[in-house]
Amino acid sequence: MTARHVALLLGLSALLAGCTKDRERNKGGAPGYSPGLGASSPSQADAVAPISGGTLLITDDGEQAGWSQIEQKNPAYVELARKSLIEQGVGAENIEILEPQVTGTIYEARVLSEKAKSVNLKSVLIVTSAYHTRRALSTFQRVFAEKNQQTEFGITSPPTGEQTPPPFSWWLSAVGWQIVAGEYVKSAVYWVYY
Repeated sequence: MTARHVALLLGLSALLAGCTKDRERNKGGAPGYSPGLGASSPSQADAVAPISGGTLLITDDGEQAGWSQIEQKNPAYVELARKSLIEQGVGAENIEILEPQVTGTIYEARVLSEKAKSVNLKSVLIVTSAYHTRRALSTFQRVFAEKNQQTEFGITSPPTGEQTPPPFSWWLSAVGWQIVAGEYVKSAVYWVYY
């Protein structure tokens, strides 16, 4: 399981655990919302990518987890996320796996842009790894702006931990250099090509 997948699953769990408290406190505002990075706070998100209080949108990167003794196969991460959400009380009818499979943030943004247009989403809360938030938010905003879609974005991430390096000490480990420094390279590539 990659660090990004673990972070996404942890984020889903953390957001679901905080939904009730946040809803009471925010009077229906997006659960677990953390604007950061200059994003404005949607007062009521129509969808969260990958989850929200109403519609749970999950992109499918086609990757698979390790061998499951129970299922006797390598389950897809998207199915593990769906199963985890259902186990935590989210109705299966509120979870939608977006098609087609995607191979990067730019494609996730494009797929979500099409979905947002088809159902007229006005706000989206993006859930991703902490180190990925800047590029993700920038990419989603740019893709939606190119299509003249007026969608408000928020972005949040689960707490850093074992699978996601801490912000002030990532440079002390090889994994930190691979993940965080790699994200800086990807950000430069996205800035040039997209």
